Amino acid sequence: MRILVIEDERKVASFIKKGLEEQSYAVDVVYDGKQGEQLAIENEYDVIVLDVLLPVQDGITTCRRIRQGKVNTPILMLTALGGTDDKVRGLDSGADDYLTKPFHFEELLARVRALLRRTGQDKSTVLQVGELVLDPVTREVNRGGKQIKLTTREFALLEYLMRNKGQILSRAHIAQHVWNVSFDMESNVIDVYVKLLRQKVDKDFDAPLIQTIVGAGYMLKENDENH
Repeated sequence: MRILVIEDERKVASFIKKGLEEQSYAVDVVYDGKQGEQLAIENEYDVIVLDVLLPVQDGITTCRRIRQGKVNTPILMLTALGGTDDKVRGLDSGADDYLTKPFHFEELLARVRALLRRTGQDKSTVLQVGELVLDPVTREVNRGGKQIKLTTREFALLEYLMRNKGQILSRAHIAQHVWNVSFDMESNVIDVYVKLLRQKVDKDFDAPLIQTIVGAGYMLKENDENH
């Protein structure tokens, strides 16, 4: 899951980024509305967290322009302006939810999850492919009752593969959702992480779940689907 944070207060942006990354989200951060608009239109995100009081271009204008760009990504608007009129302006500009500063990170996270539920991408549902089970809330992974320890990035990659089981995922598509905008597409990082996952997920099991589709990418697939 990939999230765009448009927030000019760098401490707040860093706080949000760190918290979301600890939950295995890939996070891009920009500090003005114009840059935020550009990234939102050019890239594929699962949620956008947008501050209202931004330099260069305010959040209300940014939200409107994102929607005018035919981007339907859920938008959570952040602001120190907590009046009813301010909330109405934000929601009318195209935002899906509104959170007033200061806020507890747990509430922001809950609102992000609520937005993901609306788009069918809720992170709280336990995922299972064959005997492989991943719990996004407890961050536990096991296969055949054997617990598997994963790093944050390995967990994010496996979760993305499981949410898209049976689908061929190109390296570019994986990078868009599991890594941030600074990812170097010329590197072999994705292949390295897939290899690490295989060693943990498929090792000691007769039926490998992670498939390489030559010239196309990767797929997580139950063995009996191959027949």
